[in-house]
Amino acid sequence: MLIEQCAYTNRWRQVSPAAKGLFTSCGIVAAFVARSPLTTCCLAVIILAVAVVGARVSLFRFLKVALPAVLFLAVSAATLAVSVRWGGFPLRLQFHLVNKAELSHIALTCSRSLCGISALMFFSLTTPMTDIICLLRKLKFPEVMLDIMTLGYRALFVFLEVIHDTRTAQMARLGYATPRLAMRSLGILTANLTLQVWQRSNALHQAALARNNDGSLMFLEDEYHRPVLTLLTASCSGCALIALAMVPL
Repeated sequence: MLIEQCAYTNRWRQVSPAAKGLFTSCGIVAAFVARSPLTTCCLAVIILAVAVVGARVSLFRFLKVALPAVLFLAVSAATLAVSVRWGGFPLRLQFHLVNKAELSHIALTCSRSLCGISALMFFSLTTPMTDIICLLRKLKFPEVMLDIMTLGYRALFVFLEVIHDTRTAQMARLGYATPRLAMRSLGILTANLTLQVWQRSNALHQAALARNNDGSLMFLEDEYHRPVLTLLTASCSGCALIALAMVPL
């Protein structure tokens, strides 16, 4: 929900998704072109600044959305930098750091991942899912994949509404007053959600059979402000990112 709120309320909502997708792609390419961790970190900060200053995405929301991915990246970096072995008798853990040459490769890999995360966060926080699906349709992605994305996107909000209504009813009956009641209410909520998923999936399947699965799931596309100009601006900005990635720091 936080991602969707940012995607629909940012200043670049009416900017063509093709332009934002091109800038994101150039940011990812620049991350792989860069040869030093400092350069890739600078690229990540630049993309973050573009999202915060240009699109007016809240810095707190940007960091909050990116936090799980950054934590996963930190854990991955720690597992790459430190090797754990069993040794001796009695058995005990032995921690070994990799050498400096390998540490530089690990730092470059993690910084590239951080830059890629920043670019993808920029795209997801400034572009609604409906615009992304329309862009993928123009790029000739398989219709089956786009239909699955559309159904999953719609089902997400349906299930969130079911959870909200059920939890509100439980709280009105003091279902979370004590830890014991909270565990019982959580179990009822899970069971109800499971039943709702099965019933709605069956109804969706019956609706698809009724229309003979004829045609893709289509919806109206928005009109964007000066798409050619924004696409040209995104191209120049993306090329500038790639050129900056080639500068040794």
